[in-house]
Amino acid sequence: MADAARPRTVADLRDLLAHRLQGAVPDPLGEARELLASLHDAPRSWSTVHAGDELIDLLIDAAIDAAERRIAGAPIAYATGRAAFRHLFLHVDERVLIPRPETEELVSLALSHIAPGMTVVDVGTGSGAIALSIAYESGAARVIGTDLSPGAIEVAELNARAVLRQEYARTEFLQGDLLEPIGDESVDIVVSNPPYIATGERESLPAAVRDWEPDTALFGGPDGMDVIRRLVAQAALRLGAGGMLLMEIDARRAAQAMACAATVQWGDRRVVPDAFGRDRFVIARRTAVVADTGART
Repeated sequence: MADAARPRTVADLRDLLAHRLQGAVPDPLGEARELLASLHDAPRSWSTVHAGDELIDLLIDAAIDAAERRIAGAPIAYATGRAAFRHLFLHVDERVLIPRPETEELVSLALSHIAPGMTVVDVGTGSGAIALSIAYESGAARVIGTDLSPGAIEVAELNARAVLRQEYARTEFLQGDLLEPIGDESVDIVVSNPPYIATGERESLPAAVRDWEPDTALFGGPDGMDVIRRLVAQAALRLGAGGMLLMEIDARRAAQAMACAATVQWGDRRVVPDAFGRDRFVIARRTAVVADTGART
């Protein structure tokens, strides 16, 4: 772009982005505001509050690049590389799922059961959103995030270094399948937002999800329950008596998720609705320790 055409103020840049986004998104001006806010880890009103501020070239280039990625179909979080989650702003890219508001509720549920000194495992950590929020907001002695994807572990570790201070020493990320990375260690809480979409439902997903987010974080087999079944079985072997498993689930499959917990002698188990009244979470408590029957495979 020629210097004469380069925007001078935040308002100029916002208007330029909106112009470029025309025809690509339903609300160009709104998305221009959202892109700029996301790049600054700020509320959507950022470009209005700072409308008259002069720009630096680095921001101009980053914003234009984000707009071009959005025009290509990337979700806003991937376009900017940033996502807000509870009290944290995280790096995200195509190696990890974009954190959802419902998962913030899962963290709230987990926090209500975490006492100082506990060990907590976040299975399928992705960006680290759950694990890092728990480390940041609780007195857990140790927070472990596991993920099968090496790329996801890289993103989670990057975020840990960026957002944690004294909590960093209590947090670690391990690459591997579900709870296998912790070996035979006994833990107090297992929390997870596992893949729970049936593979046959791919075409029903929005293109921004289907074409951009990682399959391994979305799809849970033919009925969406493959990973949940394995996780429930493994958690029964790794949780001590009184330990708790908290999972986000597909609201349409709450009965199947509850049935999984019934098969491994869980005690108290219940479905918890999300803020919209949908059956979104399962909480199950271990009442006795069971022998290892090879559930890790």
